Amino acid sequence: MRLSIIGSGYVGLVTGACFAEVGHHVVCVDNDSEKVRVLQSGRVPIYEPGLEEIIRTNTATGRLRFTDSIQEGVDDSEVVFIAVPTPPLPDGKVDMTYIEKVAREIAGVLKGYRVIVDKSTVPVKTGEKVAETISRYNRAGAEFDVVSNPEFLREGCAVADLMRPDRIVIGANSERAAALMKRIYEPFRAPIHITDINSAELIKHAANSFLALKISYINAVAAICEASGANIDDVADGMGADKRIGRDFLNAGLGYGGSCFPKDIKAFIAIAEELGVPFSLLREVETINAGQLDRFVKKIRDSLWVLKEKRIGVLGLAFKANTDDVRSSTAIALCKRLADEGAHVVAHDPQAMAKARPELAGVTMCPTPEEVFEGAEAVVIATEWKEFRSLPWANLKERMVTPLIFDGRNILDAGALRQLGYRYHGVGRLG
Repeated sequence: MRLSIIGSGYVGLVTGACFAEVGHHVVCVDNDSEKVRVLQSGRVPIYEPGLEEIIRTNTATGRLRFTDSIQEGVDDSEVVFIAVPTPPLPDGKVDMTYIEKVAREIAGVLKGYRVIVDKSTVPVKTGEKVAETISRYNRAGAEFDVVSNPEFLREGCAVADLMRPDRIVIGANSERAAALMKRIYEPFRAPIHITDINSAELIKHAANSFLALKISYINAVAAICEASGANIDDVADGMGADKRIGRDFLNAGLGYGGSCFPKDIKAFIAIAEELGVPFSLLREVETINAGQLDRFVKKIRDSLWVLKEKRIGVLGLAFKANTDDVRSSTAIALCKRLADEGAHVVAHDPQAMAKARPELAGVTMCPTPEEVFEGAEAVVIATEWKEFRSLPWANLKERMVTPLIFDGRNILDAGALRQLGYRYHGVGRLG
């Protein structure tokens, strides 16, 4: 099929590349001419495992191309996906400026029947507004249908998530549109859930909020473990063995961050309040998540007593492993908190240092993880990169002033480190 993706950010770029990979002909549209030029040259502006190879292969075959012309995108496609940013407003509501603008632009060039798909994470009833906007500005009177098709991509494994999805959600109010959407997703061989548009829009916010709730829940339990002398790893394993609960997202740590969870939870709270159904449970999820970093910084402070002028190493700056995304990164927030208390913070990340530098003007970036240990009074694991597990821990202790490790992601073997002479502090772990 011939598809266009309006917006070549994280979601749009991965979606377009994977659609091309299964045989569709895709044109990705972006209003940033420089980004389009970079993509046309074969370079990818984000780090995502496997993405660059897929883009390079499908650009070479002609199944994937890039343009800054929205008319070209609409003219050359049967289905038009909207994948533009939906940033938060100060009150937690979603800024719909980009969605509305693209809807108007599509309406201005629409000449024949198209399916217009909301791929961005949007508040419930957005599909209705998109349809109203296109009808209002489409002087040609062309037929169209609006569909909601929320994405469930996890940064760091987005290509795998899209190529082998758990499920595909399609919110459509017309059989014609639903049939075209099914054709698009046939190559992915995944269960397809057809709903009305409003239900599909709610599914994404409900799913992300529930996963964030699991993270905050296990972090609250971790605090009880520390107070009682229990081990959060054992507790989480015991809980996760229950098939009604599952082990995923029951990993205690510094709390959730990134471009989705914080924004989506605030938006879902705002959506519920607008509908007259206050969602106090999600407000508590936010409170627990914010308090998790407070507790962790206190743990560091309790060990070092005074942080001012102490050299503290931080391993990890991205909000999670296998990405260079530092938006709402808990690791970045941690660095700022330590620096605000006068610590000399040195940091390393395998992919995210370039994007982190503007956020952390006073933090020293180290080219290698080993340099983070040099003269450090403590080293913090802030992102769960697998590279940090396999560092030469037996040799690094001698580089430190005091061998203190604060594992904010519980990725290290506490017993092994203690045998090497480190003083180890995890989240909710014994000792």
